[in-house]
Amino acid sequence: MLSVQQLQINGRRGDLLPATSLQVRRGELLLVAGEGQDQRTALALALSGRMKPSNGVLSWDTTTKTKKIRLASALVDSPGVNEPEQHLSVRDLVTEDLSLIPRRYRGALLSKPWLKVNSFEDIAGLWIEQIPAARRLELLTALALADPATDLLVVDSPDRHSADPSAWLPRLQALASDAGRPLAVVAVVAALPENWTGAAAVIGNSVTHPPEPEAEPKPAQPTPAAAVEPKPATVVEPKAKHAAEPAPATPEQPEAPAAVKPAAHPESENLQRTAK
Repeated sequence: MLSVQQLQINGRRGDLLPATSLQVRRGELLLVAGEGQDQRTALALALSGRMKPSNGVLSWDTTTKTKKIRLASALVDSPGVNEPEQHLSVRDLVTEDLSLIPRRYRGALLSKPWLKVNSFEDIAGLWIEQIPAARRLELLTALALADPATDLLVVDSPDRHSADPSAWLPRLQALASDAGRPLAVVAVVAALPENWTGAAAVIGNSVTHPPEPEAEPKPAQPTPAAAVEPKPATVVEPKAKHAAEPAPATPEQPEAPAAVKPAAHPESENLQRTAK
């Protein structure tokens, strides 16, 4: 069983591979989804023992030694690492790959017998770029399994050659479930196929985020006192002038002259005297 716990690889500016955990047993196909090609390739290299992780634990069966994991695994079609060059013919590719197998297993370095035995004669004369996606994967996985020590297949981005999962998924399922040679198969893909119900994982599934600091409680704001309506200012009316207070002085009116008795007529006076 392949077991991975918080596998992480440092990059120049950030994590080349964020912390990821997964496990896969013989007879099982595991799909691992990751958005970036660099992350997918870094995971494929680490799982197959081709790149040393910065942190985490990687174990195959009972060993954690990178060399033993590498000998038990095969990295298939990793872009920029071991994908076949487009100008190669199928015959040349087979010859090159067979030369990498330990001598005691590979037999003669002739491509023609191998192509015939493994039913690839129909594409023997084609260039790599001419091979359909499904047939390409069949060829590359067959070459990887030419080494009988291989028990773990790590396939890097098989979905980049075709958007149709039927071009790569059935082949990987068949390899994992082969009763004659059960393999642990890991395919690192850009996205999981629709309706996939098998084992799956996501790159970065073990990244832990530090808890956000709790906001400090704000000091209680003093409750504003109830607004008191200001009392209307008392209007102080001027005091009424005292009734006894003398009226303001006014220019005195000249007293009316005493009634002037009419002057007695001389004849009247004589009559009054006569009457007395």
